[in-house]
Amino acid sequence: MTPGPAPGGAHRHVLILGGTTEARRLAAELCADPGLRVTSSLAGRVAEPRLPAGEVRIGGFGGPSGLAAWLRAQHVDALIDATHPFAEIMSRNAAQAAAETGVPLLALRRPGWRAVEGDRWHPVGSLAEAADALPALGRRIFLTTGRQGLAAFAHLDELRFLVRSVDAPDAPMPRHTAILLDRGPFTLAGEREILREHRIDVLVTKDSGAAATAPKLTAARELDLPVVIVTRPPSPPGVPRAEDVPAAIRWLAGTPSR
Repeated sequence: MTPGPAPGGAHRHVLILGGTTEARRLAAELCADPGLRVTSSLAGRVAEPRLPAGEVRIGGFGGPSGLAAWLRAQHVDALIDATHPFAEIMSRNAAQAAAETGVPLLALRRPGWRAVEGDRWHPVGSLAEAADALPALGRRIFLTTGRQGLAAFAHLDELRFLVRSVDAPDAPMPRHTAILLDRGPFTLAGEREILREHRIDVLVTKDSGAAATAPKLTAARELDLPVVIVTRPPSPPGVPRAEDVPAAIRWLAGTPSR
């Protein structure tokens, strides 16, 4: 069963809150359906984002009320939150806007990573907790949590950081910081080289669950390195979830037209 058009032949409008690999895959799949109008919304935090198929808007909505107004003005029939698992504010805004407007909402979330034998994971609940854990674990840190939030580590003057991000991070940041500008997917061979070349003691990452960035976990396991991993924030309650694009399409097919 495919989503198909609304009654009377009108196009059903689907808004995807995107930026992730899954969001781009979903947009490509849905754009193949002539009965759908597909709009993807990107936060605009990356200078040169990978644009999905279909219509694209970039920038915020102005909180849940602004998103609700946009849903009404654009006659959105279904809302799919396919943002990063750590985009907590946007997910919360989507839940509030959907509740206010009655637009069906789905959260598309890839599964988190699972530790395997040999992993030395240290789960923490925030970047601040990650910073607290580092001095006891090592001195050379590979920080792969993105360009935002570096202020949580800025006081660690005795440690040396290699920070990888798509765009250059903003201050404040740790005193001893080297910047590596790069965008995944990353290879296992490449991750091994980084860890060895920079003599990394500790890897810090968020549990994004992305396959494109998972090789660093394998490389850390091979070198017996500790990994400080920030766990995901809780999802808004009551929002149905799908773990992959086919499941999201099945949900949309079962969602009545408005």
